[in-house]
Amino acid sequence: MKYMLLIYQGDTPLPGSDEWERLSEDEKNAVYSAYKAINETPGATPGLQMAAPETATTVRVQEGATLTTDGPFVEIKEAVGGYFFYEADDLDAAIELAALVPAARMGGAVEVRPLVER
Repeated sequence: MKYMLLIYQGDTPLPGSDEWERLSEDEKNAVYSAYKAINETPGATPGLQMAAPETATTVRVQEGATLTTDGPFVEIKEAVGGYFFYEADDLDAAIELAALVPAARMGGAVEVRPLVER
């Protein structure tokens, strides 16, 4: 089964932020190592980091008119910060990999969602 793992940054410190700079070199290296290991996991398709939620444009269509709003639709803490795909034997394997994502233990979350295969 194929899964999409959506990484919600939450309060996770991001490189370049003051919070990130307060982490020790060991903590920073652990984050980089964890993502490297995830990207090298058989069945995982490395995703891409997304720009900050503040850079988003939300699009809606109401009564035939396209409306745009600067910023994300959700609260910034709930915004998706990245994603990747994983082909696993079952949900338990996908959950196990999701638990290795640094954001899952540093103030964020990872949503595991099966893909519909036709």
